[in-house]
Amino acid sequence: MKDKFGKNTLVRLLKAQKNEATEAVVYARLAVSVKDPAAAKIFTGISRDEKRHYDFYRKLTGAEIAPDRRKIFRFFWIARIFGLTFGIRLMEQDEGNAQKNYAELQKELGTLSKIIRDEEKHEHALIDLINEEKLQYIGSVVLGLSDALVELTGMLAGLTLAMQNSKLIALAGLITGVAAALSMAASQYLAVKHESSGNAYKSAVYTGVTYIFTVILLVAPYLLFKDYFLALAATMALALAEIVIFNFYISVAKNLSFKKRFWEMTLICFSVAAVSFVIGYFVKILLNVTV
Repeated sequence: MKDKFGKNTLVRLLKAQKNEATEAVVYARLAVSVKDPAAAKIFTGISRDEKRHYDFYRKLTGAEIAPDRRKIFRFFWIARIFGLTFGIRLMEQDEGNAQKNYAELQKELGTLSKIIRDEEKHEHALIDLINEEKLQYIGSVVLGLSDALVELTGMLAGLTLAMQNSKLIALAGLITGVAAALSMAASQYLAVKHESSGNAYKSAVYTGVTYIFTVILLVAPYLLFKDYFLALAATMALALAEIVIFNFYISVAKNLSFKKRFWEMTLICFSVAAVSFVIGYFVKILLNVTV
């Protein structure tokens, strides 16, 4: 039956068939691995649809296609480690070329409308039903991360010129950072408890842990490098990397704009650091402090 297709069309059909085979296995494995029966049912349904799509393409091509094992391994463990919603949405984003491939095949064959509707509507509607704790408390994570980035980069930049001693800067940063993390966690606990909008204890833990992790990450260069300017440069590079990774995660998991959130957080963080750096310089001169 495949002889009736041109070479390019056949290549696209085989590519689509392999994609369906791969996703069918990914969703089937996720269905077995999750503890939530509702989520397992969702993944089983999606896997069944993908298998049906594969069978449709198999009848057109007359070929049996093995799934992409590397892709299965990659996306399965991404979903397990970073959360189901993130892993699935990342996989769907990775299928952007596949969607284009479906559209081109639809123009040529005119028989893929149901598959396209499934890909564009059915799977996304099911994915939106998944309710993960990671995403429920994302506001607490945002609070801890953004506050820690702004405060720590600003404070460390100011202390770099004021103290000019990597070990002392690290000491001051750790003490201040941990105290600020505990204060922020306590404030989040009271705020959520007062609003009765969620689990106050978990909100406080997410905020505090995120804050402390960021503190350790940003202070680490001052423990590794004796040159305090090199340590500051490394700290700012780590802050930028954390902003990129965090905003990429949020943009994928919650379907938000990456660029807008990235530039907003980066501008605030680095502006505060620059102002604090200048303040540290003038404070050292005005107070005539030598460390």
